[in-house]
Amino acid sequence: MKNETTIFGIRAIIEAIKSNETIDKVFMQKGLQGELFKELEQAIRSAGINSSYVPIEKLNRLTRGNHQGAVAQISPIEFHDIDDLVMSVIESGKTPLFLLLDQLSDVRNFGAIVRTAECTGVNGIIIQKKGGAPINGDTIKTSAGAIFKMPICKVDHIKDAVFHMQSSGIRVIAATEKAEHFLYDVSFKEPCAIIMGSEGRGINPSVLKVVDDQAKLPILGEIESLNVSVACGAFLYEAVRQRS
Repeated sequence: MKNETTIFGIRAIIEAIKSNETIDKVFMQKGLQGELFKELEQAIRSAGINSSYVPIEKLNRLTRGNHQGAVAQISPIEFHDIDDLVMSVIESGKTPLFLLLDQLSDVRNFGAIVRTAECTGVNGIIIQKKGGAPINGDTIKTSAGAIFKMPICKVDHIKDAVFHMQSSGIRVIAATEKAEHFLYDVSFKEPCAIIMGSEGRGINPSVLKVVDDQAKLPILGEIESLNVSVACGAFLYEAVRQRS
């Protein structure tokens, strides 16, 4: 386990990438030019690190140091290999229950989901390398420390995780309001993985095309959807209920 660390400066971040530090996200100043900055961009692309271009005011809030237009957050956790994790769960004799998060962007939602997942016996969470919420102090606090107990894997695209689950005999169920039936009509008793989508878009349509099943929650009020962490809790506890 590592302490949450922010590093700044273009050259320092390049060296951290070359040293295989577990970098969660890099923030870069919009409109910045120069050969060294291009080298940083190339290093980020080659390593598949999550990044975004932000105003200089954002960087100034992240650090008081001379950031030179770039700030990186080193993840406080080490990520697991999806092959090793899935195999270890299967070999343990447990009925696998995994959670796939399709570019969830809010760190507090992410932390709350990790906490619920740990409480409901989820074997691991798989996230996408790019486009998702970083693991930072807010994530740790909202998860009540569960982030240090829950195995988390990163994949290039969430579909990679879907295909890996399916090839391992694990059904993939998408939580989406586009489903034709409710989660109570879907079986969570066998090995399965549940996909939750992002706060605004939901699950990517290309991902929905390759899942094994879809399910939705009954919505009785005028608001059309629940907060994603609340919806995730409902799905996970239905899995607990069925498996009890």
